[in-house]
Amino acid sequence: MTFPFLSAIVFTPAIGSLILLLLPAQKKYLARTVALSAATLDLALSAAVYLQYLLEHMRGYQFVEKYEWLPALGISLHFGVDGISAPLVLLTGVVMFTGVLISWGEKHDHVEAGIQDRPREFFAFLFILASGVFGVFTSLDLFMLFFFYEIAVFPMYLLIVIWGWVVTREYAAMKLTLYLFIGSVVSLVGALVMYWQAGQALGYYTFDMLLLEQAKFPTAFQNLWFLPVFFGFAVLGGIWPFHNWSPDGHVAAPTAVSMFHAGVLMKLGAFAALRVGIMLLPEGAKTWSWLIMLCAATGVVYGAYIAFVQSDFKYVIGFSSVSHMGLVMLGISTLSREGLTGAGVQMFSHGVMTALFFAVVGMVYDRAHTREIPELGGMVKVMPWPTVGFIIGSLVSMGMPGFSGFIAEFPIFLGVWKTQWLVAVIASISIVITAAYVMLVVRRVFFGQMPAKYEGHVGPVTVLDKIAIGTLCALMVGIGLFPIIMVPMVQTGVDNILHLLGVG
Repeated sequence: MTFPFLSAIVFTPAIGSLILLLLPAQKKYLARTVALSAATLDLALSAAVYLQYLLEHMRGYQFVEKYEWLPALGISLHFGVDGISAPLVLLTGVVMFTGVLISWGEKHDHVEAGIQDRPREFFAFLFILASGVFGVFTSLDLFMLFFFYEIAVFPMYLLIVIWGWVVTREYAAMKLTLYLFIGSVVSLVGALVMYWQAGQALGYYTFDMLLLEQAKFPTAFQNLWFLPVFFGFAVLGGIWPFHNWSPDGHVAAPTAVSMFHAGVLMKLGAFAALRVGIMLLPEGAKTWSWLIMLCAATGVVYGAYIAFVQSDFKYVIGFSSVSHMGLVMLGISTLSREGLTGAGVQMFSHGVMTALFFAVVGMVYDRAHTREIPELGGMVKVMPWPTVGFIIGSLVSMGMPGFSGFIAEFPIFLGVWKTQWLVAVIASISIVITAAYVMLVVRRVFFGQMPAKYEGHVGPVTVLDKIAIGTLCALMVGIGLFPIIMVPMVQTGVDNILHLLGVG
């Protein structure tokens, strides 16, 4: 029997969470060590799955595991990854690992960085969230996908309301939770309707998505239920006009949670919308793709412009995420090889980029105790690593050739141009605005004169912070210079989607 990689990946954070909660509360260093060990193990397993998929040029669903759970209702623990979900599993492992490093939380040079208060409980909740995220990316059973989806959403409320920014944490946590639960309930209704409809067509009831793909739902049924299913999930993907929860949630969350929130959770929404909405209801996707494209293009330009006028460092990145996730949805809406390939790579690229951005914002805030851009300046003197990291992230953000952002955005705009050239022209405005706001932020925060009140009071970052920055930067540069390590893999997943759409 082969090693059950995906089960290990999904349940390692859950087991780590249980071990953490059994530790004595006062042993903070031990809790951090256990958290880092679990995160490192999960990253190693995620990397092993990714590399094996890459090196063996696999197609279709691989590393498949199936364990019957409730056969009478057609529910099973059914895991597998394809060319789109394998990079997202690696992304989750990377963000989990770097999030633990950033949150290490020991005092140094009179700076209290990371998580000082109850790290045991913080990492336990973060790992429950991670377990849910891994579950969604690997589930081939619709019921279990929803089960893991809710597990991924629930801990966010506690993580924000307990460890978040005091000023807005209760408001932001409740707003985020209500938006996401309402969206998931709407999707759940659509999923249950698909379950009953497929049962009548197949002669047996199942939540197995590979079987549901064969159900061939009537076109009228797909046209009716596509929008509730797709947009219910796309709320978590930050699609306009249901994006409003996202920037507030980003800003109120502690650094590692912001990294998870923007880096991974928003991909969860886009992935589930693609996996359940488009792959199970392909005719409905064709009918309504124009509406997704309209919402996505609006979000791309709107998010970039609102980011441009923000004075709060973290809000800039929050609205930037809305804009860049709009690009993912834009690529998906084309239903074309170029657009879907670009969307798959963009999910990974943006996840790494935004995790880096929020990590750097957290480092600056921990030392300067403000996120107001006009009050900052000259941080490069004492924080060269975060400065370089933020500049690399900025180049990725504006789609500069040689970085992962270009590899992702170019196919998206190519796919949109082929589908509807005017939308491509309008959406491309965001590239100019993005370049403007990231360069302004770099100049105002990291260069120029450091305010006198920070001289001698802003300390350097830790070795663990540097490891996190280096890891995230290496991935963005690596994919930009060597796209062969991801693009062909994503294309294998896209081929399956095009087959279901009847266009490939």
